[in-house]
Amino acid sequence: MKIVKWGFIGCGEVTEKKSGPAFSEVEGSMVEAVMSRSADKARSYAERHNINKWYNDAQELIDDPDVNAVYIATPPSSHATFAIMAMKAGKPVYVEKPLAASYEDCARVNRVSEQTGVPCFVAYYRRYLPYFLKVKDIIESGVIGKVISVHIHFAVPPRDLDYQHAGNQPWRLQPDIAGGGYFYDLAPHQLDLLQYFFGVITEANGICANRAGMYEAEDSVSACFKFENGLPGSGSWCFVAYDSAREDRIDIVGDKGQVGFSVFNYDPIQLHTSEGKQSIVIPNPPHVQYPLIKNVVEHLQGRGVCLCTAVSATPVNWVMDRILGKF
Repeated sequence: MKIVKWGFIGCGEVTEKKSGPAFSEVEGSMVEAVMSRSADKARSYAERHNINKWYNDAQELIDDPDVNAVYIATPPSSHATFAIMAMKAGKPVYVEKPLAASYEDCARVNRVSEQTGVPCFVAYYRRYLPYFLKVKDIIESGVIGKVISVHIHFAVPPRDLDYQHAGNQPWRLQPDIAGGGYFYDLAPHQLDLLQYFFGVITEANGICANRAGMYEAEDSVSACFKFENGLPGSGSWCFVAYDSAREDRIDIVGDKGQVGFSVFNYDPIQLHTSEGKQSIVIPNPPHVQYPLIKNVVEHLQGRGVCLCTAVSATPVNWVMDRILGKF
């Protein structure tokens, strides 16, 4: 595969800056076609981004002979369906996170990928960003010693759209579409990073509540979990907090120090050791998915290996489903 010609299924907000432009900036990669259920939206996106073709039917895009790889940027409930359609057509897939709306659907995707021999990659792009690679380097350098505990702290006030009536609320608040509430949309990035740092989580339990009554999904979650190496961790998420409680932080505590960092705000990394406190600023590229997309393209061209696969992404859904009490 010399030139990777992508077809986008979905062309919403995430494709405007985080991912979309990177597909054209990576050498040997281009966007051939886009699809949206709204013909007007697909046409508008194609015109604004100088893309040759647009569709309002996913099967037509997958069947396009000029499309040889598919990017799925739809809500999670349709990820598995579209990924399986593309893989059965022999076309590699790059799926937005989380891989699916349930662990069970993730397993379906992995089975089809194995059966067809067609790869499926997942957009856990934070693994590739300089900011988080620096955190990983700090952990592995031994400067904070042996890691003894991990803690996720996340709290935000409600968004304006959360106050709307149920029929008008974002898809991220509809469990049948998103897999859960905002937890299922935001926690995947945090949990994937931690499993990238420390290995697979093998035990997880949670307590979920809807404290504000603004929507059907959970708005407050507390969890505890354990990694395969025995490391314990905990997390708390609140999506209806007062503004002064706003927090985006992960603390990794070692026996010789501590490192703290944010996942969404990219606040300066805070390193505390016997040498004192250090604040580390690490910039990221303008299109945050660029490093991962570059690795995916190199994999498809036979010039590299991308490990951000559906198999590596599936444990995130297992943990979230355990925390939410799905099984």
